[in-house]
Amino acid sequence: MLTLSDIFVSYGMIAALKGVSVEVRQGEIVALIGANGAGKSTTLMSISGVAGLTTGSIRYNDRVISGMPPHAIVALGISQVPEGRRILSRMTVRENLEMGAFLGDKGKLQQDMDRVFAMFPALADRSRQLGGTLSGGEQQMLAIGRALMSRPKLLLLDEPSLGLAPIIVSRIFKIIEEINSQGTTILLVEQNAKAALRLARRAYVMESGRVVMQGAASELANDPGIKKAYLGE
Repeated sequence: MLTLSDIFVSYGMIAALKGVSVEVRQGEIVALIGANGAGKSTTLMSISGVAGLTTGSIRYNDRVISGMPPHAIVALGISQVPEGRRILSRMTVRENLEMGAFLGDKGKLQQDMDRVFAMFPALADRSRQLGGTLSGGEQQMLAIGRALMSRPKLLLLDEPSLGLAPIIVSRIFKIIEEINSQGTTILLVEQNAKAALRLARRAYVMESGRVVMQGAASELANDPGIKKAYLGE
């Protein structure tokens, strides 16, 4: 479904990605794990068209999307939930969701909003509340809901558990599983490596802008080096 082939991304003189190759198959949850600064978020932003490639290519359903503007990539069926949520704080919950559906079928707006509200009942209760007044967990739910409003086939999730209480994290990961079970493929960047490897089918380990390991998530979770470096064991 998605193939990153030897991609390089630089910010000025700083090389952020140095020959990253990643494959995501339809229906999977694939995790990217690694320390801060490893290049995980830049990888997602390169897929979304926010970070331009120096070299390499990105293909989505056999179509080259590297070089396309972000809105065109969204229209093809790829949506990103950015790190830090980045909701529109001065807009209401409903208005944030409407923005997520900007490129979608306006005739299905309410249907899509009802799906989000069914998934996140707290948002339904606060539909007229300003996004900036929500709790951290509710803002993360809104960020995910906003991305779902464009009916993505591939959802890019960047640190969905960051800064959230454990009980909220558990809820968020259950929702991610539910979204996947409904047919959406997911590429997940997650600092909580243990949770990510438990959720994903396959995973890639990144260090200093490179993929240094890859394989079945269950196998990586049992690798002594991964346990020591990322799982606190």
